[in-house]
Amino acid sequence: MRVKLCRSWNFLIALPVLLSMQAQVGLSASKSDLTTKAERSQWVETGRYEEVERLCKAYQKTYPEKVKCFTFGTTAEGRPMLALAIGEKSYLLPSREKSRKRPVVLFQGGIHAGEIDGKDAGFWFIRDMLDGKILPDALKKVTLVFVPVFNVDGHERFGANNRPNQIGPKEMGWRTTAQNYNINRDYMKADAPETKAMITLLRSWDPLAYVDLHVTDGAKFQHDIALVIEPSLSGSMALRSVAEGLRGKAMADLKADGSLPLPYYPSFVTDDDPSSGISPKPASVRFSNGYWALSNRIGVLVETHSWKPYAHRVKSTYDALKTVIASAVISGADWRKASDAADAETAALIGKDLALSYKSTNKSTPIEFLGYAYTRKPSAVSGQLMTRYDDEKPEVWKIPFFPEVETKVEARVPKSFVIPSAYRNLFEERLKLHGIRYEILKTPWKAKAEAFRTKIISAGKGPNESHQRMEYEGAWEPVEGEELAGSLRVDLDQPQAKLAMLLLDPTSADSLLAWGYMNQIFERKEYMEAYVAEEVAETMLKVPTIKAEFDEKLKDPDFVKDPEKRLDFFAQRHQSFDRKYLMYPVLRIL
Repeated sequence: MRVKLCRSWNFLIALPVLLSMQAQVGLSASKSDLTTKAERSQWVETGRYEEVERLCKAYQKTYPEKVKCFTFGTTAEGRPMLALAIGEKSYLLPSREKSRKRPVVLFQGGIHAGEIDGKDAGFWFIRDMLDGKILPDALKKVTLVFVPVFNVDGHERFGANNRPNQIGPKEMGWRTTAQNYNINRDYMKADAPETKAMITLLRSWDPLAYVDLHVTDGAKFQHDIALVIEPSLSGSMALRSVAEGLRGKAMADLKADGSLPLPYYPSFVTDDDPSSGISPKPASVRFSNGYWALSNRIGVLVETHSWKPYAHRVKSTYDALKTVIASAVISGADWRKASDAADAETAALIGKDLALSYKSTNKSTPIEFLGYAYTRKPSAVSGQLMTRYDDEKPEVWKIPFFPEVETKVEARVPKSFVIPSAYRNLFEERLKLHGIRYEILKTPWKAKAEAFRTKIISAGKGPNESHQRMEYEGAWEPVEGEELAGSLRVDLDQPQAKLAMLLLDPTSADSLLAWGYMNQIFERKEYMEAYVAEEVAETMLKVPTIKAEFDEKLKDPDFVKDPEKRLDFFAQRHQSFDRKYLMYPVLRIL
């Protein structure tokens, strides 16, 4: 009963917004075929994907000189992935040369298809732009690419209450794809066909800003939208500077439009405990905005708040698009200069240490956060301490904010990585996809190099995005590198050096090794029979240095009690031992 009352109350709060939106959309007969089900239902419902297919064609037909509808991929279930290019006719096809002359902003809805605000806001927004109601003449200075629904199969897994902690629409799609991938964790490893299609789209259009439209989960609070703009706490200072400028303008514009915006993602240090505070960190490369920032462009994550009514959230998303694109019109040339500077800076990283992940420092400052009154009491259901909010009692929380980060894992950027021909198929597709330059070795290769010898700590806690991750440590050691023709060499004097490091360095949490693509290196496949090992050990004990090492090991009670460890001591020193066991096959050249 309380949920019904809460949602009715929220609808009354949203009513002025809804009426304003109705007036703005202007449902004239001439444009009725360009409206969404969301508009026609007064923001109670959202349409199915067939509506996206209809509107994509209808927009092109209505604005033939300014809109091109096109397919950029196919989902796992065979559905077309559609996008609209919006701008002047000569700029409606992808061209990196043209993108340098005129900034491109790419924005997408429905990466998590239950969070579908971006689809309905996007269609409304581009119609108002095309009709000259907002940002007049902007399309003479920028080109837009709009993907209404990224996760199309998830969108069609349609149902009521797919997101029980969200107010509206009446029915919505599903978080993951038909293959159960969360594609906002897939940007580096790129398993899903949808992710591959999106990254190809990004690389072909090269947008200076990539805007990903979401709805956040979590606590109840008054703030209605967050813009997480990367790079923020790390990366090129030139690019951080323009991102900070965009962030400042966006916060001011959204406040002027009636929102209560945040410049960071509103998740607590301790889940479900507002008093623990907030600690923003640079977005991971597996997320959309982190991936594009590490490609030396601007990544924007827009998160409306799930406990605001759908009408309110769509309007907030519309306003977010308006401020980002207005900034692109004004500052696009500066964004390009900053991106070029970041490209040059990245290509000069060889020999330097690169942070691969970050953690917050202990330094905090108090902030005032617009929340609601709440209590924390043990739950009779779960037995755990639970937070309950009273959203009829606004309250200002004074909570700690942790504004600083420090390096958690870093690695030296080598001159090159060499990928053995045996693993070429695993790596080459991703190198191409991410725009990482590489060379196919035409003759056998020999050189002094380093190899990473791992030590297994433990297996992960079960499957993660279809992979069994392993917990490991290790260290680089000198080797005489020798690989066959057909191996790949990746030189790091290139703009995509950061992506190359995150993909190839084994200490990166998003390397293919860390994701479990190469777990076979942790498997030992050749053994001596015990009776053979006993004879080998007796012979090896005649070598004074080996006997001294063995006698030292016998001081360890655990070693003494374990026959396998005792025999393995000798097996590891025998010429038959597999020297590639626990060795990451990708070599590096410093």
